[in-house]
Amino acid sequence: MPLKKNITTAIKGMLMGAADVVPGVSGGTIAFITGIYEELIKTIDGIDLQLLKDFFKIGVKNTFVKYNLSFLLSLVIGIAISVLSLSKLLTYLLETYPVLLWSFFFGLVLASVIYIGKQISKWNLGVVTAILLGTIASYYITIAEPLGSPDSWWYIIFSGFIAIIAMILPGVSGAFLLLLLGSYKTVLGSISGLMEAIAAGNWSLVWDYLSNLLLFALGCVVGLKVFSRILTWLFENQKNLTLALLTGFMIGSLNKLWPWKEVIKYRTNSHGIQVPFLEKSISPLNYDGDPQIVYVCLLALLGFILILGLERWANKKQI
Repeated sequence: MPLKKNITTAIKGMLMGAADVVPGVSGGTIAFITGIYEELIKTIDGIDLQLLKDFFKIGVKNTFVKYNLSFLLSLVIGIAISVLSLSKLLTYLLETYPVLLWSFFFGLVLASVIYIGKQISKWNLGVVTAILLGTIASYYITIAEPLGSPDSWWYIIFSGFIAIIAMILPGVSGAFLLLLLGSYKTVLGSISGLMEAIAAGNWSLVWDYLSNLLLFALGCVVGLKVFSRILTWLFENQKNLTLALLTGFMIGSLNKLWPWKEVIKYRTNSHGIQVPFLEKSISPLNYDGDPQIVYVCLLALLGFILILGLERWANKKQI
């Protein structure tokens, strides 16, 4: 039974990893829909320096049980599999079929808004205000102009700290915040570059890429520990307001996922190619190219149905 549960958790981790790679889609949303969100933040919050002592004091097996490490390890393995295997594929799809891919993600998040909104048990002025504030904050994040990233160790750590907070928040995309911070290319490039450098035996490049990822991981660990405690408290003491704020975050993020965009500004990537840097949402009737309205609607519907399927699957697993 534990093995079956670990495999299920790893699959949920793969779904989270796939979401976290894409700017605009939140792994936290997938965690929430698949029913593991509160367990995740409570598990992270429960980990401290005592864990290392317990490995020697009560043994590995008892430590894994005490800190729910089997759940966390299975989830991390699933996320890692997705990030390593899908980063290049998703980058290719975003460059080749952006309208179709964004429409699919739009359907995913739209269904997620409805799902998370349904979890609010009591509606009042505070809840409505939290939804409005979350929507406004998230919307303005989606239209903010990305920053240039200084190549310094502290900025990579800071990027990890900010990104991991977003990655565990439903409705807030860690990958998109990395894009705003100017660190998205550095992190994604370090992941794919590390694999290529190892295969080529270029150990100098391996260390360069690995050091970037270790610094980023350090920021992630600190961010996870700090923010998981805040989230745990919020869910235990202000659950309705927290859910309302997260619902607002997701509503605002739909602007980023709108399939039809007009490019306002371009940037030159590492290959010397001009790529979109700043975009705004427009009507499909004003789109410069084939709006593919029928396919967009079908893929958005597919994404919507997929979330409903994930919800049912998660509910069955909890019974």
